[in-house]
Amino acid sequence: MVKFILASGSPRRKDLLEQMGISFEISAAHGEEIITKKLPWEIVEELSLQKATEVADRFVKEQGVTQQTVVIGADTIVALRDEIMGKPENEEKAKEMLHKLQNDTHQVYTGVTLVIMTEEGRQVVTFHEKTDVVMYPMTKKQIEAYVATGEPMDKAGAYAIQGKCAAYVKGICGEYNNVVGLPVARLMQELFKLDILN
Repeated sequence: MVKFILASGSPRRKDLLEQMGISFEISAAHGEEIITKKLPWEIVEELSLQKATEVADRFVKEQGVTQQTVVIGADTIVALRDEIMGKPENEEKAKEMLHKLQNDTHQVYTGVTLVIMTEEGRQVVTFHEKTDVVMYPMTKKQIEAYVATGEPMDKAGAYAIQGKCAAYVKGICGEYNNVVGLPVARLMQELFKLDILN
């Protein structure tokens, strides 16, 4: 039996992984995020690696490895051309972000790192997925009403595609679940490829 650990406290990532029928534990990473990269896909890969490594190291220290254990770390960001949009610090920032995203196409990047541990050692696999998202125009009043719901406040890019902002998503190109926070189809394909799942 393979033991899976999700290195994230995100309820959305938890739900997505549960949909795949995978049994797992949650052990969120708490370390400071240190960004040394510039490009969006490099940043999400770097941060997912930091999260997965922190949780894997903690697990080894506390419990030791007695069976194959896979730690899954993930990080998602939104990018509009060269501008990277993380989680808004306050409501004004959320409104600013949504104003920029409306009536345009932006990209959502999620980096995923798998730390695969056995008694013999560990293997690390990192990848990212990109999804293009096209937004309908939003009026100032619509942006204010959406921000007032509180939904944007803990989301990269200040919106949730699976929430109330679905009213303004015109279309996507790429994996939908990547925008929610975890590209589960790509993750499963990687696990098949590594012969962890079959």
